[in-house]
Amino acid sequence: MKSKFRITSTITLVFFLFLSLGSFANKTSVKIVAPETVDAGTEVTVKIEVTHIGNTKAHYTDWVVVKVNGEEYKKWEYTKDNLPDNQNFTLEFKITAKTNLEIIVEGNCNKHGSKGEDKVSIKVEQ
Repeated sequence: MKSKFRITSTITLVFFLFLSLGSFANKTSVKIVAPETVDAGTEVTVKIEVTHIGNTKAHYTDWVVVKVNGEEYKKWEYTKDNLPDNQNFTLEFKITAKTNLEIIVEGNCNKHGSKGEDKVSIKVEQ
């Protein structure tokens, strides 16, 4: 009877651990670093800090997308043969600020998805 209880308990524990793995999944996260205000016509360097534990041939950040004022502006794509440099890496792009900018960035893990978007607004002063 004790042996049957142990087996049932072990199977139940393994089952619940398996179900909870999704909550510990390593999703790609992004953070935008950009100024809050700039003068009109200024070329702005925007940095994206990407965090994803791993980046192996089986588990990696597979894309990072930038949207500016609702339109796709830039996209980096990675594969198992073209991995990001590190598990924490920085991407940069430049944009000339003629009008106010709303920048939205999202990154994605090929197995677990995304932690969501990061968004900043840059006010352009005339």
